[in-house]
Amino acid sequence: MTKNQLSTSTAVEQVNEERLLNLFLELAKINGPSMKEQSVADYVVKALTELGFTLEFDNAHKKFNGEVGNLIAWKEGTDSSIPPLFFSTHMDTVLPTENLKPVIKDGVIYSDGTTILGADDRAALAAYLEGVRAIIGSGVPHGPIELILTVNEQPGLVGATHMDYSKAKSKVGYIFDSSGDVGQIILKGPYSSRIWMEVQGKAAHIALNAEEGNSAFLIAAEGLLNMKLGTIDEETLANIGILEGGELTSIIPGSVTVAGEVRSFSKEKLELQLKHMEEVMQKAAKKNGGNVHIRIEKKYSGFDIPKDHVLTKTVESASLNINVKPYLTKTLGGADTNVLNENGLTCLTLGNGFQNIHSYRECISIENLLNTGRLTVALIEQWYETHKQA
Repeated sequence: MTKNQLSTSTAVEQVNEERLLNLFLELAKINGPSMKEQSVADYVVKALTELGFTLEFDNAHKKFNGEVGNLIAWKEGTDSSIPPLFFSTHMDTVLPTENLKPVIKDGVIYSDGTTILGADDRAALAAYLEGVRAIIGSGVPHGPIELILTVNEQPGLVGATHMDYSKAKSKVGYIFDSSGDVGQIILKGPYSSRIWMEVQGKAAHIALNAEEGNSAFLIAAEGLLNMKLGTIDEETLANIGILEGGELTSIIPGSVTVAGEVRSFSKEKLELQLKHMEEVMQKAAKKNGGNVHIRIEKKYSGFDIPKDHVLTKTVESASLNINVKPYLTKTLGGADTNVLNENGLTCLTLGNGFQNIHSYRECISIENLLNTGRLTVALIEQWYETHKQA
């Protein structure tokens, strides 16, 4: 056994499938959609206090009228010479899970189809709690452990954006928050910005003064027809997702709001696509006697963790330690990982295997849930093994 390769440990064996499954189902049933996470926070505070964590909330929620802020929890290690390691996830779900009725079929957990399941990301939250419990129960040596649990993630990483980063003691960590099976290691995430285009024409009544009208809808339509959307190249996506305007069916619309989003692994390509969308709509407005006001709203920055980074090497070894094959990849999906990296906390996203998220068809296999808990333990152990003093 070498420094970088552990055998299956007693701590990993301490992860209890039945206990983890029951914990996940208990957490999933707690109704905590975005900005309404107080009940989830109350549950987690009790559990973490029992596990020996010291807890602190920030005031991020005051920026968006939420119930509770981000939770930063710290547990001293048995060896203070080891650099602290954090695990992060979000406490909110995209939709309510009130009256959730879980169904287990062929080793997969579903809802009964009347609510979402909330595996995104109560699965990670449950796995972290069980993983720490297994570490403590096994008595294995470990460094300090920190949990960074955010709120209001689903609408656009809002809680992480407003987090008080001075409260975090760790500098590196992991976020289990992806649909890939356990073993997925996401090293690269996208830059993302929204674009808002307020197209102005001139309102008029179709029967009384139609000749004075200038339809903002038609101006916007011409712009959209000439706009490159969808897959721009292998690194860049663009979409129009909002089209709002008009007053009455008898009124030629004088204004319309067109809004979209661009994501790219390249900041330069992101900016070029945004510029293209702006120029096309400006051209359509000028040609048809209207005008348009453009507003760009940054969502988050991209990240790119090297293959030889200690976080990457640690999770590769830890995955093999629990007989899971690791694989490196990238995603154009956003996660708190983007925001935490932008604010000086180096981290990468790991797969925990939830499927069909944000829908009533959401599900997660018991195998992936269990492996998320096991990999959490293996990461803590491998991190210690990599950094322990000779």
